[in-house]
Amino acid sequence: MRLLGLFFCVICVMGAASPTAQQPDPMVERARRLLRDVPVFDGHNDYPWAIREKANGDLANLDLRQPQPTIHTDFARLAKGGVGAQFWSVYVPVELQGQTAVTATLEQIDVVHRMVARYPDRLELALTAADVERIQKAGKIASLIGMEGGHSIDSSLGTLRMMYRLGARYMTLTHSLNTPWADSSTDVAVHNGLSAFGEDVVREMNRLGMLVDLSHVSPDTMADALGVTSAPVIFSHSSARALTDVPRDVPDAILRQLPKNGGVVMVTFVPGFISQEVADFNALPAEARVGKEAPRATIIQVADHIDHIKAVAGINHIGLGGDFDGITQVVLGLEDTSTYPDLMAELLRRGYSDEDVRKIAGKNILRVLKKAEDVARKQ
Repeated sequence: MRLLGLFFCVICVMGAASPTAQQPDPMVERARRLLRDVPVFDGHNDYPWAIREKANGDLANLDLRQPQPTIHTDFARLAKGGVGAQFWSVYVPVELQGQTAVTATLEQIDVVHRMVARYPDRLELALTAADVERIQKAGKIASLIGMEGGHSIDSSLGTLRMMYRLGARYMTLTHSLNTPWADSSTDVAVHNGLSAFGEDVVREMNRLGMLVDLSHVSPDTMADALGVTSAPVIFSHSSARALTDVPRDVPDAILRQLPKNGGVVMVTFVPGFISQEVADFNALPAEARVGKEAPRATIIQVADHIDHIKAVAGINHIGLGGDFDGITQVVLGLEDTSTYPDLMAELLRRGYSDEDVRKIAGKNILRVLKKAEDVARKQ
């Protein structure tokens, strides 16, 4: 009996302690409520590339209905993260050029079309902002296509137009190398921005209603594109260069131009673009890293980037572009697609209003998409 009494005492203590141990964070709960109102509209997810590289093109080998511990994305985590719209990247490496790049991009677009066909209760292809809103109301993830790199069109406006017809709704003007018509941020400048044909590409994207994505491009290309475009631009997965001095982040001089243009920087979760310590460590030769503990980027630093862009460009010019399944390292606290509410909770703790969070989550990028469509209709 004494042992039985002791057992019940232990149970009572555990029962009394467990509600406290499991007490939900009120800020995270508030963030989840806000994301039910305005779901996350993320600018960049490389799951289609994971299908190509890790699953040999077979969707069944990385089935989103099942937990996928080797990647960052599955339906359970997307739901927990409050994701309601996603630009799926149809990235192909810059090592592929010419018609080989075009073919590979078409194959990646096919992956997205097969995704929405395989999961019709969870995904639906979105071609317009109105599609995004309708699909979200139906409880599904609006699935948009983003081309990552102008090499995907092989310097052909006809190819650009056909990619748009197949569903592509943004194109990153370059990837890690220059195109024949635009300079990349990570290559030696040749054009000092956009060539005359590059300007034609931007104008044609405006005419179609395809978003001009300036992630990966040089500051001169950013400036030239902002001078040519009649629609808002996006940075689908970039952060603030003032905080992490790497070529892939956006300089303040460009951030200051966004209010006039109306575009958005979709803050990314790439550790080397978020933490200067990580960027510096990654830049070391392999032999210099031996025996050193690798630094980690944190969710706090991601929020710092959002703070900076807000201070320089304003709250209307911030979005989210996680780059999940396109990264080999993750930010502490933002390990996969389930973690967006934790970032929003950090912003709420910093004094961001509910409406600020709604704008960052999805309203800003949805506004940009609508404006690009308006520009296209008037041409």
